[in-house]
Amino acid sequence: MEFSVSEEQQAFIDSARAFAEKQLAPNAARWDAEAIFPKEAFAAAGELGFMGMYTPEAAGGLGMSRLDASLIVEELARGCTTTTAFMTIHNMATSMIGKYGNEALIEEWCPELVTGGKLASYCLTEPGSGSDAASLRTSAKQEGGQYVVNGSKAFISGAGETDMLVVMLRTGAAGPKGVTALAVPADAEGVSYGKKEEKMGWNAQPTRMVGFDNVRVPVINRLGEEGQGFAIAMEGLDGGRINIATCSVGTAQQALEEATAYVQERRQFDTAVADFQHTQFKLADMLTELVAARQMVRLAASKLDNKDPQASTYCAMAKRFATDVGFSVCNDALQLFGGYGYIREYPMERHVRDTRVHQILEGTNEIMRVIIARKLLMEGALEVIK
Repeated sequence: MEFSVSEEQQAFIDSARAFAEKQLAPNAARWDAEAIFPKEAFAAAGELGFMGMYTPEAAGGLGMSRLDASLIVEELARGCTTTTAFMTIHNMATSMIGKYGNEALIEEWCPELVTGGKLASYCLTEPGSGSDAASLRTSAKQEGGQYVVNGSKAFISGAGETDMLVVMLRTGAAGPKGVTALAVPADAEGVSYGKKEEKMGWNAQPTRMVGFDNVRVPVINRLGEEGQGFAIAMEGLDGGRINIATCSVGTAQQALEEATAYVQERRQFDTAVADFQHTQFKLADMLTELVAARQMVRLAASKLDNKDPQASTYCAMAKRFATDVGFSVCNDALQLFGGYGYIREYPMERHVRDTRVHQILEGTNEIMRVIIARKLLMEGALEVIK
């Protein structure tokens, strides 16, 4: 198994790192403090292809592998966790349109979506159905050449500021086979938005409820076939789990580097904090766990790219492990900063706040454990790890 990156992949990493250092990192604290949704940064990212990374080339995207995209996302997350996390959500929604939309829909929307000129939100979660996505109730009924959409979605990133909503809707009977995906323009008549949620972290992207009251959408805006929506959603979630795990790894890497530099400068009892054995042991554990998380994420991304039959299980394992490790590393980094880690002059408290939600979204880590355990009990450990 090859663990090193290729020259082409290193070029992706260098480009993303330069963008993060120039465009994201200098502004991240202000965007967080002032709750700014930085559309100009998304447009700049689009110029580099970062807003359509794995959207098919035929739809104007780069058609990248999930592994290559994860290398970019990790570097971007070091600059701003929240902004990068939204980029991954936009990428997911845009790729669904590019892959499953008809030619007319792609021609109308993808040119601006893949460049960041327009932005997309992904609407799956509902007030009564989070991890149990198959039980969603927001409906779409055909009337002539249109769908009439009614219901609501909750915790939608970018809602109220984006231009396109990729919505999972019930068009058939209860259960996963009755779910269909639909691309709904965000300004369509009957679409409404709730208040901007006040959150612990992720303040540089708005989160709102979205309501649909007899919203009429052309049938040609359907993604795939009727009843295919749940499969599209699950495919998106596998990639989404890689994305959010990667955001955790990138943020934790930044936190570790900042903590390492700080403890070498900070002195207590006439000794550099880095010279205390406890500090060295803590740093060693943080680095070891971070490297393990990174390799697990990249392994899962590779399995997803290669359509491995166990890819979904590996995505769940990577998401569970990397988001737990990412939060733990950030929390330990804050501890190494002592009291200074708790104040906003330093970025540690923001790293902790922004990575905490990663253990919840894209399927809670408890649900990840359910997915892994069911696979293990059904097939056995040796089959899962083949």
